Amino acid sequence: MKISDLNETEGRRFPARRLTKNIVGGGSSLQAENFSLGMVTLDPEGGQVPWHNHPQEEIYLILEGTGEICLGSERREIRSGQTVYIPPEEFHQLTNIGKTPLKFIYCYGPAGDVAHWRQELEGTLPREGEDVPALPEGAWPQCTEGAEDNGGKE
Repeated sequence: MKISDLNETEGRRFPARRLTKNIVGGGSSLQAENFSLGMVTLDPEGGQVPWHNHPQEEIYLILEGTGEICLGSERREIRSGQTVYIPPEEFHQLTNIGKTPLKFIYCYGPAGDVAHWRQELEGTLPREGEDVPALPEGAWPQCTEGAEDNGGKE
C-alpha cells in the first residue's frame, strides 16, 4: 500500500507566487492513469495560476480564501466551498484577490504533464492577448515574469 502525506510533501514554488503540492501524479509517490490531484496555495493579493489551457478537463475546489476565476470569456469571484469545472482546452486563470492565502485542490484527467508548469518555470508562458486569447475585461493581469509582474490589479 502506498500512502502519501501532504504534510511531508515539499511541493514546488512557481514564479506566479504559488506553492503546488502533487498528491497524485507529477512528483508524487502515488500515480494514476486517469487523473492527477494536488493542492495549491496562492500567496495573498496576486498569487496566481496564470492564463493557460490544456487538453485535460479539470476542477478546482476552493478550500480557503477568495479568488478571481477567469474561464474563457467569463470572470467571477470564487470563495471557499465552491468548485469550478474547467472543460478541456478552455483558457483559465485563478488569482488570489484576498489578504490571506487561497488554498485549493485541483484534479485533472487524464493524468499527464500540463505544459504551463514547465513554461512558467522556463519563462516561456504564452502571453494573453498576444500569443493566446485575451483575458476577460477587467481581469487581474496574467503573471508571466514572476512576483514583480504582479504588483497589483491595473
